[in-house]
Amino acid sequence: MTLIVVPTYDEALTVGDLLDRLLSEPGLAGAHVLVVDDGSPDGTAAIVRSHAQAGTRVHLLERPAKEGLGPAYRAGFGWARDHGFETVVQMDADGSHPVDAVPRLLSRLDEADLVIGSRYVPGGRTVDWPWRRRLVSRAGNAYVRLVLGLPVHDATAGFRAFGPAALDVLAQGRTHADGYSFQIETTWCVARAGLRVAEEPITFVERRAGRSKMSTAIAVEALWRVLEWRIGAGRATPRHALEGVA
Repeated sequence: MTLIVVPTYDEALTVGDLLDRLLSEPGLAGAHVLVVDDGSPDGTAAIVRSHAQAGTRVHLLERPAKEGLGPAYRAGFGWARDHGFETVVQMDADGSHPVDAVPRLLSRLDEADLVIGSRYVPGGRTVDWPWRRRLVSRAGNAYVRLVLGLPVHDATAGFRAFGPAALDVLAQGRTHADGYSFQIETTWCVARAGLRVAEEPITFVERRAGRSKMSTAIAVEALWRVLEWRIGAGRATPRHALEGVA
């Protein structure tokens, strides 16, 4: 079974539409959706609860306060294991990630343990992003490739699918990042475990409504954590993991 985990904080303007599109997507007929809400004051949880009460495949995990992206995803992954889900998709609630690409990511789990919805492989792109944000994103990914030696073009992507082996690795308590560096950390952990990583091209669209949660503090955390992981690694990442999947 597949669980789609969606972390939210103040996403009342977009989460209802996302749930409607996920539930109506033909390629996701058997998938369930878990929204992990960190105490949004704008009524996000109430919107999700109305979908869940309608007898759909929607579930809500409410947390009392905003603790960061990493803790939200760790809670969601733990919920998935507790409820018997074998594969997990993670995606944002703001409409940036294409719902119709979810089945494509899942289909590639036959050949990889982690499939990343990538903006920066052939066929992938971003839409409506200012040039400064594109520059920062590409520079950040280049930094990750240089420091960690991961030949992944979009290690910071928040749209990805995890197979059973990758979920087993993450369940061992190997992740500690709070912010968006959680995406890099999960990629690093999966590759370090000798598992296979693939990238599937997607079109990333700027959020439809609401406000981005990215901040300078989150970016700084990513910079120093990448160095911390490299220094603490002690040896190179397994070669067969770095070769990835074409």
